[in-house]
Amino acid sequence: MLKQKAKSAVLWSGADILLRQGLQFGISIALARMLSPEEFGTIALLYLFTGIASAFVDSGFSAALVQRQDVTHTDESTVFWFNLAMALIVAVALAASAPAIAGFFDRTILVPLTQILALNIFISALGSVHGTLLNKRLEFKIQMKIGAVTTVISGAVAVVMAWKEYGVWALVAQTVAASLVTTFLFWFLCTWRPIWVFSFDSVKKLFGFGGYMLASSLLDIAYTRIYTILIGKFYGVQELGFYNRADGTKQLPVGVLSSIMSRVAFPIFSAAAHDVAQLRRGVRLALRSMMFLNVPMMLGLTAVAEPLILVIFGEKWLPAAPVMQVLCVGAIFWPLHVINLNVLMALGHSHLFFRLEVVKKIFGSIFLIIGAFYGVMGIAWSQAVFGFIAFLINAHYSHKYLNYGVVNQLRDFLPVTGLSIAMGFFVYWIGTIWQLDSVTLQLCMQVLLGGILFMAIGWVTHLSALQDISHLLKKNKILA
Repeated sequence: MLKQKAKSAVLWSGADILLRQGLQFGISIALARMLSPEEFGTIALLYLFTGIASAFVDSGFSAALVQRQDVTHTDESTVFWFNLAMALIVAVALAASAPAIAGFFDRTILVPLTQILALNIFISALGSVHGTLLNKRLEFKIQMKIGAVTTVISGAVAVVMAWKEYGVWALVAQTVAASLVTTFLFWFLCTWRPIWVFSFDSVKKLFGFGGYMLASSLLDIAYTRIYTILIGKFYGVQELGFYNRADGTKQLPVGVLSSIMSRVAFPIFSAAAHDVAQLRRGVRLALRSMMFLNVPMMLGLTAVAEPLILVIFGEKWLPAAPVMQVLCVGAIFWPLHVINLNVLMALGHSHLFFRLEVVKKIFGSIFLIIGAFYGVMGIAWSQAVFGFIAFLINAHYSHKYLNYGVVNQLRDFLPVTGLSIAMGFFVYWIGTIWQLDSVTLQLCMQVLLGGILFMAIGWVTHLSALQDISHLLKKNKILA
């Protein structure tokens, strides 16, 4: 039963994320060609504040609802009313802080932008529990429908407003429209409804796990989005726009893989947490499969960053290319980060999860501060170094609980990494010696030849990860 649910979850979750991310990427291309880097940088200034606000609204209860297998309707309803109350408090606080935020960055436009996005936080809270329960039940088919409709409608709103020269307001409208449509569809398509009850016992039960997840989430958001303040304040919104574009482009493939893994792995790992051997097999298969896809994509993007940016977004975005190359190198380790942390969450070690986040963010902050002295590229390299350090820390505890630590994990993905490095150098070399009149045609040629080389060598050398995926497709296995 668990294997069949996992198979269905991977397929529907993958379809949902691929469809949504594909549509969103197409919309982002259109917006990038109509809007300036400064306008994208302006909205990015608020990412840290809205991220922290959203984390407070959830307070770790979503993770607790997924992790615990004994939650009741009373527990679920309590989380719903708690989220709603927190959303109201946080939204008012964020709106009140708008003048101070605008003053800090010396941009008056941030006052109304912050206030609108504060309202958006409350709108999102109305559907947060619905989304959490769909994740827990692995009902990703419904989420695929919701995601597709939401992306199309919100994207259309943004594109029309950008075409009408509303500038940064097009990006704000896209965010608000997405929340409105998503929340409406959650209520329309999902049967779950809260009951008029609030249980302090439920809060106490769930917060024992969720409290650590809240603190961990706040640390992660503060670290991963602090670059918006460092770049926006000290290097300008245009540089922030370039960095954000590089990060967003890199995030498309790695974000798809990580999102699928996060949405599927946590519920599946939680259900298998009672059987260490079964959990270890699932984790190992997940790691080998994800790295087989992620490593060649990241190193391939590194090799074709400049022509890719030029073809997709246009010449005005070319300064984002070198930043993207560095971020792609750091993103190699991201699936490992997701998988190892999901192991800890599935086993119920939220307190350890939090302590690890503190340790990692101390290291990460040191790297970030040092990197900031060397400009935007220094900040990008600090992210790359931190990705490797985070992997070493997280994998240590996978060794402790599953006997599957750094050495074993390295052994499982190093062959893919070696082959991907060779492929990346080949793709870059082809681009330097074989210049075509059409940049688009040259990019397609580099990608095609790189893909053929990678798959051919992997097949000839009997690459274990390739065999895993082939076996998975043939036998429909997720957890053996």
